[in-house]
Amino acid sequence: MEGDMLKGHLDAIVLAALAGEPAHGYAIIEEIRRRSGGVFNLPEGTVYPALHRLEKAGAVNSDWTTAPNGRRRRVYTLTPQGRASLDHHRDVWRDFARAIDTMMASGDPGAPLGDGPPWPTR
Repeated sequence: MEGDMLKGHLDAIVLAALAGEPAHGYAIIEEIRRRSGGVFNLPEGTVYPALHRLEKAGAVNSDWTTAPNGRRRRVYTLTPQGRASLDHHRDVWRDFARAIDTMMASGDPGAPLGDGPPWPTR
C-alpha cells in the first residue's frame, strides 16, 4: 500500500481496530494487519503516536495493566466520543469510496463498480 494513500485515514483505522474490544498497542497493530489482509503492516512508530493523539483528543482512554507474565502494558479503550468519531469516519469513507469507484469505472464513466447508486444518496 502506498504511504500517501494512508494519510488522513490512520486515526480511523486505529479506531476501527479498537471497536471490538480494548487492546494494547501491539495487539492493535496485529489487528490492523489481520483485518487488512496484511496490506497495512504499520510500525509501532506510526501507531503509538496516533494512539497518543487520539487519547489527547478524547477518542480513546488508556490504563496500565499487568499481563500474566508480569509485564506492564497500556491498554486502550474506545470512548463514546471515539465511537462517534469512528461512525463519522465510516460515513465519510463510504461516500469517498463510492465516488472513487464511480470515477475509476471502466467503460461507461457513470457506471459504479459495486452495487448501489453511483453517488451518495443521503
